[in-house]
Parts: sequence; C-alpha cells; structure tokens
Amino acid sequence: MTTPKPATTANPKVEPSPALEKRVRRAFSTEYKLSIIQQAEACQHGELGELLRREKLYSNQLSQWRRERAEQGLDGLKKSAPGPAPKKTAEQKRIEQLKKENERLRKQIEIQNGCLTLQKKPWICWTCSTRTRHESVIFCQLIPIA
Repeated sequence: MTTPKPATTANPKVEPSPALEKRVRRAFSTEYKLSIIQQAEACQHGELGELLRREKLYSNQLSQWRRERAEQGLDGLKKSAPGPAPKKTAEQKRIEQLKKENERLRKQIEIQNGCLTLQKKPWICWTCSTRTRHESVIFCQLIPIA
C-alpha cells in the first residue's frame, strides 16, 4: 500500500518586497547638480568613475548638466520636465481637438440630411380622376422624383 503525501508546510503566498516596488524617478536640485559638476572638475584621472558610482549617476547625466550650464548658466540646471519639449501648446491642441469634433459632427449631419432626403423623395402618389359620382375609383400612379 502507498501512503498519502504529507501536507506542505510552505506558505503559497508571495509577499513582494517593498524595496522592489515601483521605482520613482529621482529629481536633482540645482545645488546638487552644481556640486557634482564641481566635484567632477576637481577629480584626477580615473577618479570620475568612482564619483559617479558613489552618487549612482551616469556619465551622460553629468555631460548633459555640463552642457546645460555652459549654454544657459545656472538657469539651465533648474529642474526640467523629462522627455522632449511639446511641439504644440495646450491652446493649439484644444483647437485641433475642436476641429476634429467639428468635422465629425459635419459628417453626422450630412448623413442625417441624406436619410431625410431619401425619406422625402421615393414616390409621389397622385390621383387621376373619378369615373362617376357613385363609383369612386381613384387611379394612383407612382412616379419617382428626379
């Protein structure tokens, strides 16, 4: 005879570590950027990599900060929104959205007017004449409207 398997004592639930939760983009202050640039300029040959590893920075961040400072001074180091600059202003986006909605409504009205025209056009029934007073026979003729 076979014996049944023993019950497992392991907890089947997986608890995520708070350290692995969603990462947040770091924001660097102007003073921090300026101090890192100054420390980088003071580094001897081979010390720059150690500085970047210690501060958990990439070399392209440092070169971008240097470029921004060279082009715009301290104002260039102020916090900017990540990603490319928007090509259109909020007002231009709103105008474009309203134009699209206007075009959609025009098409809808055009379709509705077409349906109404079809309902009015198909056929006209008109009476021709009556034969006698007692017998009222009406001749109808269906004629399409052009």
